[in-house]
Amino acid sequence: MEDMIVVYITSLSKEKAKELAKHLLNKRVIACANIHQANSMYLWEGDISDEVEYILIAKTVEENFSVLRHEVLEFSDCQIPCIIKFPVTANQQFVQWVRSEIRL
Repeated sequence: MEDMIVVYITSLSKEKAKELAKHLLNKRVIACANIHQANSMYLWEGDISDEVEYILIAKTVEENFSVLRHEVLEFSDCQIPCIIKFPVTANQQFVQWVRSEIRL
């Protein structure tokens, strides 16, 4: 059974998303991350917001999710951070590499 996850995290700036990725990598909570720019629309305080956000997609394992969530909540530049976990199935070599790069 594989317990690999990807975690979708939003940030208000590219710089802050990169800082967060480096922070998580240095703590060895994640093995790698991708950062994508996105146009996000959402309801906020009764209005529709239309903003640029940066999406960090972090790869790790289930055992690290609570630590990852704690670190993101401490580090985030969002008033209400988006932290969404997805269980994934990946090729065995990639899972082994992820596990070799993180601390549990």
